[in-house]
Parts: sequence; structure tokens; C-alpha cells
Amino acid sequence: MGVDRREFLKIAGMAALFGLGGKAAIDIFAPGELEASMEGLPLTKGKRWAMVIDIPKCLAQQAKGKDGCKECIIACHRAHNVPDWGNPKIAIKWIWQESFEHSFPYQPNPFIQEGLRNQPVILLCNHCFNPPCVRVCPTQATFKRKEDGIVCMDMHRCIGCRFCMAACPYGSRSFNWGNPRKAPKELNPDYPTNRAYPERSKGVVEKCDFCIELISKGELPACVQACDKIKAHALTFGDLADSESNVRKLLKQRYTIRRKPELGTEPNLFYIV
Repeated sequence: MGVDRREFLKIAGMAALFGLGGKAAIDIFAPGELEASMEGLPLTKGKRWAMVIDIPKCLAQQAKGKDGCKECIIACHRAHNVPDWGNPKIAIKWIWQESFEHSFPYQPNPFIQEGLRNQPVILLCNHCFNPPCVRVCPTQATFKRKEDGIVCMDMHRCIGCRFCMAACPYGSRSFNWGNPRKAPKELNPDYPTNRAYPERSKGVVEKCDFCIELISKGELPACVQACDKIKAHALTFGDLADSESNVRKLLKQRYTIRRKPELGTEPNLFYIV
């Protein structure tokens, strides 16, 4: 990745503005560092990863427990050492729950919402086909992988400007206000697993990455594994580019909706209602 002197000074100034100093800008633009570190990663055959969330199945599992079901959230946050500050105003969200009305504010059919009113819906990054967050990032800390369409975050390059948070229409990004290493009671020593996605730090943005560390090993995302483990099978992950994939078959058989499709971001998350 080539950066001329004017562009470098511009980003260095932004880094200084947010208290990260010149070294951060130098680290951000280490020539080809990110690209080189990803070249050796094993990749699966998927060309456009997507997820289908079966809301009725999820709600049925929610009804079984007194406090509902949060197995997918627990598994995701445990796998990625997502900090819990105990304050919803500064919460780090990789996967979370919102009411159906808040999640789908522009659904025109009132009959779809019958039985779903005020019910919790699982939300995470939509890994959009046309991600606005990628276009506004000044350091390419957020980028879309060419090989499979996953929208990733390189926390090492992030300067904390939060432009991506402003651009994301789904609220799928969180800013780290504290030292994340001090938050989880038990740390997963296997995360992060490689230099391309280093340990998070204070003052950076983060989000769901479809568990790229598991996909690279041919495994399903942590949330899907957790859902399957309790036999709810409400989350289905697969390749949207493959006409014979599990997600494509579901989309042919069931009626699905996406969040704010009118924005043209083309979310790769589909919801069965």
C-alpha cells in the first residue's frame, strides 16, 4: 500500500489529534505489513459468507429459559475476549439483542410484526456487500476482504477517529473506552491468533468479524457453534455465492428480511420471520 508524504502527514496529524502520536501513524502505514501477514493464512472456499437467522427458532429457545437465551452472545464474547464494562452506554457489542421494532423500523407489513412485537432479535455486523464503513476509514483499518467479502477490523491501524461508527447505519461498531485486557474475568489465550489482527487496545473501534480465525481453520463462527450445541439451530452460516449452499437453500425456501435494505448496503445477514 503506497502512501505519499502529504497523505502520511495528514494521517499523522489525525493520530496526534487523538493522542496516539507519530509512532502510531508510522505503525499504521508499515508498507504492506497487513497484506503480507494475511498471505499465509489458510482460506476456505467461500466467496461471499453470509448468515441466516431464524427468528422463530431463536424466540422458541428464548422461551425455554427464565432469562432467555444468550448462548451465542456468551460464546462470541468469550472467544474474542470482548470486555464488559458494566455500563450499557459504553458497551462493546460484537453480537447483541434489540427489540424487533428497533431492529427493523421500516418494515411496511404490520402482519409480519404480529407475534414479534417487543421480542429480542440477535444483531451483529451485517458484513455488507457495499460497506459504507470501509469507504470512510482514513487508514484502511476497516476493510472488506476480496476473497470472501468479510468486513474486517485491523485494530493496529485504527486511530480512533470513529468515522466508521458514524457511517455504519446499523450501530454494529463499538469504541473501546478502557483497557480491554482488564475487563474479562477469564481471557481466551488463543485470541488473537495472528499478527494481522493484533490485541485490541484502548481508543480503537471493534466489531464482529464472522470469526475469521475459525473460518481460516474450516470451522463455523463461535455463535453458530454455540447455537447448534444447544440444538436450537437458529443460526445458519454459509456461502451466498454457492447456489447449493445451506444459506441459499434456506433463502429459497423461507421468507426473509434484511435490516434497512433501502440504504443499498446489501447486508449479508438475513432474518427468517
